[in-house]
Amino acid sequence: MSVEFAPLTLEPAYRKVAAAIGARILSRALVEGERLPPETELARQFRVNRSTVREALRELESRGLVQRRAGSKLMSVSRPQQGTVAAGVSHALMLHDVTVRDLWEALTILEPPIAAGAARRRTDADLKCVSAAVEAFAAARGDTEQAVQLSAAVFRCLGEATHNPVLGLAHEPLLRLLGPSLRIMIDEVPQARARIATAHRRLLDALLARDADAAQQWMARHIRDFRKGYEIAGIDLERRVTGVTDPSANPAS
Repeated sequence: MSVEFAPLTLEPAYRKVAAAIGARILSRALVEGERLPPETELARQFRVNRSTVREALRELESRGLVQRRAGSKLMSVSRPQQGTVAAGVSHALMLHDVTVRDLWEALTILEPPIAAGAARRRTDADLKCVSAAVEAFAAARGDTEQAVQLSAAVFRCLGEATHNPVLGLAHEPLLRLLGPSLRIMIDEVPQARARIATAHRRLLDALLARDADAAQQWMARHIRDFRKGYEIAGIDLERRVTGVTDPSANPAS
């Protein structure tokens, strides 16, 4: 029996250029803020057309690795913004048909340890962030859109209070899906807002006391309440999450 091989995939030249420049950036041989050579010089060095370099730079720019600063014709090395990365991941999750159950399980795993870390490492500025979001949620009254955004804001402030960028980046895509999933439940369960407000207060108390155990326990209870709310409202946990909350619209931020 003869062995058959799949044909080789020829990678476009601009992607090879982008990969070469990207490798220098990721290895920190090129640091944030450093300007790249002009397109003509890059074309000479890579021995490609200028249009190939331009396309490579566009790809790197879309990935957040380079940007053109105001008033400059040259591209500079940058770092991807957390919001841009999170938006891409949350969109991918939606396109992979993430369900309410999937989101709930992920929050169950991730958020209680984040709350514990926040209680251990929080600063006075972090307390102000959490407190502002907690107070704003309590004052939101009947404004559903504001309430779901502020609920996510409490989670976001807790993530920032860990001072761990890995955790912050890990949970941000989930928080962008939390709003849409909470929106379909919060007005269907009369006690939902009161229970959410209570959990917020207990979490804030735990942070004030630097009580990591209490913070973790209350966050775990808070996440369990989300599932209970869906069940009380008769919402199918296999329902797909659609739509993404824009954190820039959060009045507490």
